[in-house]
Amino acid sequence: MKLVTRLTILLTALTVLLVAGIGWFAVNQSTRSQYSRLDTSINSVVASGTGHPNTALSDALNIVQQQSYDLTLEVVDPNGSVTQVSTGTVVPKRVPTISDALNSLRNVRSLPDLPGFHVRSLYVGGGAYLVVIGSTNQIDQSSRRLAFDLVLVGVLATALMMFLVRLFTRRDLQTMERLIHYASAVAGGHDEGPIPPSLGSSDVRQLQAALAIMVAALHERISIESRSVEAMQMFIGDASHELRTPLTVIKGYNQLLANPSMSEEQRVRAIERMRREIERMESLITDLLLAAELREAPQNFDQIIDLSLLVATRTDEFSNDHPERTVAISVAADLEVRGREDLLDRLLTNAFGNIARHTEAHLPVRVSATRDEHWVYLRIEDGGKGLPAYGLRPQRFGRFDVSRSRETGGSGLGMSIMADIVEAFGGTFVTSKSDLGGLALSFTFPVGVARTGGSHEVVVPA
Repeated sequence: MKLVTRLTILLTALTVLLVAGIGWFAVNQSTRSQYSRLDTSINSVVASGTGHPNTALSDALNIVQQQSYDLTLEVVDPNGSVTQVSTGTVVPKRVPTISDALNSLRNVRSLPDLPGFHVRSLYVGGGAYLVVIGSTNQIDQSSRRLAFDLVLVGVLATALMMFLVRLFTRRDLQTMERLIHYASAVAGGHDEGPIPPSLGSSDVRQLQAALAIMVAALHERISIESRSVEAMQMFIGDASHELRTPLTVIKGYNQLLANPSMSEEQRVRAIERMRREIERMESLITDLLLAAELREAPQNFDQIIDLSLLVATRTDEFSNDHPERTVAISVAADLEVRGREDLLDRLLTNAFGNIARHTEAHLPVRVSATRDEHWVYLRIEDGGKGLPAYGLRPQRFGRFDVSRSRETGGSGLGMSIMADIVEAFGGTFVTSKSDLGGLALSFTFPVGVARTGGSHEVVVPA
């Protein structure tokens, strides 16, 4: 059942109940009021003859002629005979009896066997009674007319309510139908473009805005998933190729080792080459497992890492391992991020490892780290040749240059793993050209704990 139908039924039922309640109350109050006035008229007729029975009939007749209600006057003799003094427009079905007169001496009564009439009597002497009979026919007709009028008003009110419901909900319902059609089309995989504008009530506009946000998020999610699937397919293809290369080498040297004519020197070189390929394959598998772990599910980190200390330590180790380089470091104190120390250490190891493998030994390196209220910024630069042409503009990496990894012995996944680590930390990773002439790696991390401190700069000469 549609919303407009349910709403119409509900409001119609409420209108009917309201009109019925008000109508019953109005009819009941009106009827009781008219009955009370009829009884008052009957009592006034009786009161006019009370205390002077000789003139009671004439006085009562005079009062009856002044009343607007339909009253009948009859005198009941002691022997039960009835004399009509004044006859109303509605004649009772039977004449009153002495018993009726005795039962209605003190107040107005409704006799069970005389429906539609109110009765009151007055003793006028000589054993006779004056009986005043008032017809309720006029009151009943008035009540029926009032009830009919109220029913008519109820019907009109119900029709008006239905019209108003349709009028005030039509635009909202039309908008909701468009939104339902739009959502169904999007759910079916169709590109419906921007969400249709809403001209309805504030609630419908809020629904439209929420649906627009949801659809935008869905499109973004689909886009991310599409890029992720595409990147994963490329990633798997590259990994398969990387694994195939050492396996091919190992297989080839294994066949050579089966040749009995090989010299001992050749055998040693073959075994050494196989060892290097096995180590390379182990490194690649480790990198693949780490990448899969980082991409598998969102990471929730509770550990606070002293980034200042870790960066200073790894930079100092790199400088000691490469004394021919000029390594400049400028790291603010007390930089703390939330994450895992082993992953941050792996990121720094990959960054410095890339510099060691891909740049000449004498070229400079610069490391800097700062922060603001919400973010920690780490930048590692070298004076090498940088990236190929496609990497000169700032970009986020999903995969590094595979050919270079083969030449220098890496797994080729270092940049990809760095990007995954930074994303797991809730940060960003971009590359750009450094003013040293080579590559600049820029990492941004959310601040772990808001603390303040100074900065220090160390220059390690060649």
